[in-house]
Amino acid sequence: MEKQNFEPALGAPSSPVVVTGGASGIGLASARALAAVGRPVALWDINEAGATAAAAEIADAWGVAAIGLAVDLRDPKAIAEAAAKTREALGLVGGIVHSAGTAEVTGIDGVTPELWDKGIALHVRAIVSLVQAFRADMRSLPGSSVVALSSINATLGSGLIPIYSAAKGAVISLVRSMADELSADGIRINSVSPGQIDTPIIAAAKAALPGVFERRIFLGRFGAPEEVGRVIRFLLSDEASYITSSEIVVDGGNIHSPRQ
Repeated sequence: MEKQNFEPALGAPSSPVVVTGGASGIGLASARALAAVGRPVALWDINEAGATAAAAEIADAWGVAAIGLAVDLRDPKAIAEAAAKTREALGLVGGIVHSAGTAEVTGIDGVTPELWDKGIALHVRAIVSLVQAFRADMRSLPGSSVVALSSINATLGSGLIPIYSAAKGAVISLVRSMADELSADGIRINSVSPGQIDTPIIAAAKAALPGVFERRIFLGRFGAPEEVGRVIRFLLSDEASYITSSEIVVDGGNIHSPRQ
């Protein structure tokens, strides 16, 4: 009988990972989770001070190489420049986590062409730009993988944040499309759809509506960023070697809940 390998592989491959939105929330939790198993990380964020401080904290806590860079992901030129800096500091990149995002409260009447274009560029187009920037790296590194953050709003929708909801739906479709072509390069790509996670992006709604979200969630509470970060780490690892084009929902049972 052929011996099967069930050795833990969360730290494999050991190649560096770029994490967008890495200064806070799910992005920061993902970077910490990856560093905890020995993977170098580049934290990209519009908040340069936050990204730099978080990278220093990660390097000190886990002894891995980590850098923080200011990057406006709506600008393809900025992505290319940051990719070069990342490669120079950490070497070839074998993983991408696209976690950066905003949730503009506009309703329908508040949607403008400018806000629409900015939202789609940040949440959706940036995924393509990131893969373009690192595709040659990932093609050369076995086990390379991409994770793009979607949201349960892609399924549920929200009248307050139509741009965000539309963009997150597009993320899921884009990931499925890209998985087809990237498979020829040996690169996996998946999406993760968090529910109500206790991050800065939801702080105002949580404070304004105490207990409202929790009543609907089967598990009765907001999720912690690290609970999503561990799923992302799994998807980037050899533990998930046969998973691509999938949407993984991390929502405590929110989507399927009939509770009001």
